[in-house]
Amino acid sequence: MNNINTEAIESEKKALAETGYGAPAIKYFIEKQYMGDIPDADHISEMVGTCGDTMKIYLKLDNETITDAKYQVLGCPGAISSAMAIAEMIKGKTLSEAKKINDGHVFNVLENVPSKKHHCIQLAVKTLHKAINEFQNNVTYEASEPLQCDQACNNDCCSKNLIK
Repeated sequence: MNNINTEAIESEKKALAETGYGAPAIKYFIEKQYMGDIPDADHISEMVGTCGDTMKIYLKLDNETITDAKYQVLGCPGAISSAMAIAEMIKGKTLSEAKKINDGHVFNVLENVPSKKHHCIQLAVKTLHKAINEFQNNVTYEASEPLQCDQACNNDCCSKNLIK
């Protein structure tokens, strides 16, 4: 049984590499280390991308410092790897430091994603920025209607073309 899992994972890695994902992006997608929820999260936020991918972010804070972060993602490998990279990037950062993370920073960590998946990076970044803005403005999470990606970002990420 273990051999079957290993073969399936190796086949998936090969397919992802052949379609343009970098090694770090593939690792984030396969391992999904920061996938899940945080039961006692200090803030939760959710967004739906233009492609229909859905992200929910959970933040645990100590004052203004992010001590833990997880995402729940219903989406493609680009969405999952982007969210996992951001969760790793923001741990130990203050909210103001985390808010400075942009699409280009995430792309550099992932090394490469197919160009048709750059919107996945934007969705993960916007979900983070939305969560930080909500937390700083004392807005609580409402599970009923997540915002669309283009409705939530104050930083105009999509039009800045930050991905190299």
